[in-house]
Amino acid sequence: MTRTIHQLFDLKGKTALITGGSRGLGLQMAHALGEAGARVVVSSRKAEDLEAATAELRAAGIDAHWIAADCSKEEDIQRLADESLQRLGDIDILINNAGAAWGAPAEDHPVDAWDKVMNLNVRSYFILSQIVAKRSMISRKSGSIINTASIAGLGGNPREMKTIAYNTSKGAVINFTRALAAEWGAHGIRVNAICPGFFPSKMTMGTLKAMGEERLAAHAPLGRLGDDEDLKGLTLLYASDAGKHITGQWLAVDGGVSIITGG
Repeated sequence: MTRTIHQLFDLKGKTALITGGSRGLGLQMAHALGEAGARVVVSSRKAEDLEAATAELRAAGIDAHWIAADCSKEEDIQRLADESLQRLGDIDILINNAGAAWGAPAEDHPVDAWDKVMNLNVRSYFILSQIVAKRSMISRKSGSIINTASIAGLGGNPREMKTIAYNTSKGAVINFTRALAAEWGAHGIRVNAICPGFFPSKMTMGTLKAMGEERLAAHAPLGRLGDDEDLKGLTLLYASDAGKHITGQWLAVDGGVSIITGG
C-alpha cells in the first residue's frame, strides 16, 4: 500500500550520525532528523559544546547522544565510528558536516592551511563514509549519506572573499557525492549534497563583520540570509524515504544567489 506523506518522512527507528553537529548547520540538521523521530549522535571536537547541544536536543524531546572527535585525525574518525556502532548499533543516516575555512590571497595561501582545509572538508568525508558503509550500510543494502558542500564550490567569490582552499574543497565534495552515489547505488546507499549559501555562524562571523549582513543579503534574490530552519526540509527529504529515489544530487539552499552567479 502506498504510504502517506507523513509515513514517508517518518524516521522513527533510524539512527543518524552528524559530524560538526554541536552548533550551526550541523545542529540544525540534527534537530531536523530528531524531530522526525531519529535517534541522533552529534560529534565535534569540544565536549562542552556537545553537552550543550545534546541538552538542547533532549529539551526538544529528541533521543540525542554525543561523541567528541576531531575529524581531521584519522584515528579519531575510526574511534567515532567504533563508539557510535558499539553504543547505538547500525547507522542509517550519516551527515558529513565538519568543516574548516581559511582566508588568504591565493598567491600567499599557506600550503599547511590548504592541507588543513582539504583534510577536514574532503578526506574526512571519504574516510568516515567508507567506514560506516563497510560496517553498517552495505550489508543491509540501505543508507543515506548527506554531505555538506557550499555554493562556494560552484564557482568563485566576490573579490574581498579570498577562500581558494575552501571553494576547491567544496567543489570536490560535490563531485565526491556524485561519484560515490554512482558506485554505491548498487548497495542501496543514497548519497546527496546540500550547498548552503550564507548562514550566520561562528565560521562565517568574520565575513559577516567584513561585508555586513545587509550587503550579503542583497546578493540573494530573496533578500535574506539563511536561518535556523532553512536546511531542515532538504535534510529530511534526503534522509527519509520521501527521497528514496534521489541520489547523486546537490541542491543550493541560498536564497537564489547561485542563479545570479551562474552556479
